[in-house]
Amino acid sequence: MTQESRRAMVVPSLRYRDAPAAIEFLCEAFGFTRRLVVPGYDGTIRHAQLTLGDGMIMLGSAQNRDFGPHVRTPEELGGNTQSAYVIVAEIDDHYQHAKAAGAEIVMEIENMDYGGRLYSALDPEGNLWHFGSYDPWAESG
Repeated sequence: MTQESRRAMVVPSLRYRDAPAAIEFLCEAFGFTRRLVVPGYDGTIRHAQLTLGDGMIMLGSAQNRDFGPHVRTPEELGGNTQSAYVIVAEIDDHYQHAKAAGAEIVMEIENMDYGGRLYSALDPEGNLWHFGSYDPWAESG
């Protein structure tokens, strides 16, 4: 197996009760950009791809079809079991923008012992997001 054939990318996939509102929030508060949005029936979202820098998330409306029975929203679980870490170059600006856009900040921005700065926020449906300037892929000096 060659190095190129072993290359992999992780693209988190989320489900939302109100996916159209989630897309609006994620773009406005966290700076994601719509790459592809496929409408479903009755105002639902069948599939969406949002990008931020070189990263991507996929999302759709929470429904009991396909793999839907195997995925629960934070509301259904009473909290999160997973979260995403997103690397952001201008972390202080990102934090201020998210806060001004109404993101619920659950951990204020702070310097981390291992490097970089980090804050954590919830989106309107309770998904936990961590945004930080620390890049674990960068070579240490």
